[in-house]
Amino acid sequence: MPSPSRTSRPADRRSRKSVVIGSGVVVAALLLGIASYTATRPDDSPARSSASAPAEVSADPQSGVYAELARLARRDAADPLAVGRADAPVVLIEYADFKCGFCGKFARDTEPGLIEKYVDSGVLRIEWRNFPIFGAESEAAARAAWAAGRQGRFWQFHAAAYADGSKEKGFGEERLKELAEEAGVKDADRFARDLDSAEAKAAVRKDQEEAYQLGASSTPSFLVNGRPIAGAQPMETFTEAIEAAHRAAPEPSGTAGPAEKAGPADQAPADQSPADQGSPAPGSAEPEEGAGR
Repeated sequence: MPSPSRTSRPADRRSRKSVVIGSGVVVAALLLGIASYTATRPDDSPARSSASAPAEVSADPQSGVYAELARLARRDAADPLAVGRADAPVVLIEYADFKCGFCGKFARDTEPGLIEKYVDSGVLRIEWRNFPIFGAESEAAARAAWAAGRQGRFWQFHAAAYADGSKEKGFGEERLKELAEEAGVKDADRFARDLDSAEAKAAVRKDQEEAYQLGASSTPSFLVNGRPIAGAQPMETFTEAIEAAHRAAPEPSGTAGPAEKAGPADQAPADQSPADQGSPAPGSAEPEEGAGR
């Protein structure tokens, strides 16, 4: 029986646009790519030692931190797809797909603990990046999450979409409406308009292209202050990486206001212009996930 991997990936990535923009990105591409390849390689491959070994290497808190990757943190205090102080010493960027089983595992089993321990104390900021790689429903769910964020309900939508059993119901049009209602989105007509808007498509594409530039080929993938982590690793992996990054980080500026410290459930509705939201999505091939999904 195959060992479970900690990432999900499509079999056909012909639409992927990989762009190397610096030495740090080359390293990230190698780490994330090797980790996702090994995580989905069959058990009978002689080169395989464990599903998580390469990801553990990439998550080593003593490994290098790459300035190009650390600069990908947006630190926009008005970003509804982020939680935590804009000036937090550590930023965790998550590249994820709502159809990804291991993204859901991270959202349910690990992220709440990180929020309680590090976000609420002002140490950590989590920035979400939509990285839909499993076809049309993935892209629709990403746009729906962005649309919920326009009304300040991204994190509530995120929780509903990743709830146990939610993925199996799919992300068709009616299901997305149900999720928006569960998330407390007040204006259903606006939600529908935003979901299908050019701004939503642009926001998703911006996040996708950022992930492609890193060489990410599976979900979830993470950066912790410029250090790549591949897969839904155990809590200890993230704890070690966050604490190492915190020790190495300069003191915060102290300019964040109370709204920036709010957790996902307390986030105030946002009504930013499209430019504040980020940006569109290339077509994705039909998926076939790795062994561990």
